[in-house]
Amino acid sequence: MREVNAKVIQQTVKELFLEANYVIGKDILDKLRQQYETEESPIGKSVINQIIKNDEIAVEEKIALCQDTGMAVVFIELGQEVAVVGGDFNDAINQGVKQAYTKGYLRKSVVNDPLFDRVNTKYNIPAITHITIVPGDKITINVTAKGFGSENMSRIKMLKPADGIQGVKDFIVKTAVEAGPNPCPPIILGVGIGGTMEMAAILAKKATTRPVGEHNSDVRYARLEDEILNEINKSGIGPAGLGGRTTALSVNIEYFPTHIAGLPVAVNICCHAARHAQRVI
Repeated sequence: MREVNAKVIQQTVKELFLEANYVIGKDILDKLRQQYETEESPIGKSVINQIIKNDEIAVEEKIALCQDTGMAVVFIELGQEVAVVGGDFNDAINQGVKQAYTKGYLRKSVVNDPLFDRVNTKYNIPAITHITIVPGDKITINVTAKGFGSENMSRIKMLKPADGIQGVKDFIVKTAVEAGPNPCPPIILGVGIGGTMEMAAILAKKATTRPVGEHNSDVRYARLEDEILNEINKSGIGPAGLGGRTTALSVNIEYFPTHIAGLPVAVNICCHAARHAQRVI
């Protein structure tokens, strides 16, 4: 049994959220540069250029990519041969988030009660944590700082199996098109298909952290990703909603077995400031 001190987890989470908020992924930046070359709309081209410059300044000056530095979401793959020692696992995650958002001068956006009090917790905690037990003696920590301009445009629908592939495509495209300029396009769509209502949503959220340009390993789903992406980019919404062919950068689909009577589909929209980072302990 391998022991990992809770302080190591805390420090890792802190570093990951600082990295995610300051440094855009190379996959996103490369895709934006590619779209700049192919975008036909002069206004759309100008918007993409401004986004690229913004991302470069954020890295150089170690400042947030966007003023909405998101709600902390943490995906953990915990090796079953790991024992966390020296502190509470969940507390270590929250303390790491607290330190990142305090010392990194990142906006704290979490309120303590969603309906009545809505008082800011002051430290952007608690984080939302999803833990999966896996073989081995490693801990993989994958974090995303989820802004709510895009989160508010996300949708879930319990389709009927008879709705089939076309029903799934229509729902995903409709969700993106109806979102319009609100989620700050160009966007990344994480899609979860199958499982139960909550499983589809978790799949969709995690799918937003998949690198742009990396397809589902199942060729049928990979083909579906491309088909949906093309349909969304035909909408003409464009960068910042000002027109163009670059409405979405990627459609990332994940799937899970489901009930014979169900076809849950969740769409989690992420803006171009797709803030995520990963590390293995």
